[in-house]
Amino acid sequence: MSDQGPRYDLEERTAKFGESNIDFAKTIPVNLITTPLISQIVRSGTSVGANYGEADNSSSKRDFKHRVRICQRESKETKHWLRMIARAEPQLKEAARPLWQEAKELVLIFSAILRGRKND
Repeated sequence: MSDQGPRYDLEERTAKFGESNIDFAKTIPVNLITTPLISQIVRSGTSVGANYGEADNSSSKRDFKHRVRICQRESKETKHWLRMIARAEPQLKEAARPLWQEAKELVLIFSAILRGRKND
């Protein structure tokens, strides 16, 4: 039972990350440059939680690792899109910073999970 605690926390954390990205995306002024960026950040930011949910319910170690790698990549991608949004709309740079930091921390968490499972 104690094994379920950390997984649930990470599942909740990744879901909140997706929600925060949606909330942030709603604040971005819509124009020719930001429209594709908004779409990208919503896709990558919400994908992290969806893929972690899949990893948590995976049927094999191989599938688990595959899904966690996707989570790691999507977290890195979200950092990229946040940087691009901050460039396109400099007034949003400070608002983007906590999301960027969370994406960075998630990358580190997923990297640690993958390192811990290297011999599996």
